[in-house]
Amino acid sequence: MNIVTLMGRLTKDPDVRTIGDDNSVCNFTIAVDREFSKNKEVDFLSVVVWGKTADFVGKYFAKGRKIALTGRIQTRNYEKDGNKVYITEVVANNVYFADSKPVENNEDPCFD
Repeated sequence: MNIVTLMGRLTKDPDVRTIGDDNSVCNFTIAVDREFSKNKEVDFLSVVVWGKTADFVGKYFAKGRKIALTGRIQTRNYEKDGNKVYITEVVANNVYFADSKPVENNEDPCFD
């Protein structure tokens, strides 16, 4: 079973593009705290969403905004300069607001 549920903050504004005639794709990265870490440790996870969900994320989310999502983990690879490059990302099916309003002037060093 390949199901993932995550909550974190966007590290930068989402990147929405249109592929073909009418299919949107949105890529973004979220910073997710490790819950049981003695030191504050954070994982940075790449996320991709498609279609109307991509448009929704592009319209309503921005850097620093807290997001909750469900989806699956996907791996893919390609060849670049004769080397195989492997990518692991979360393909989200559902996204949700996880804060009540956008965060302003976030001073967390995770966000560049």
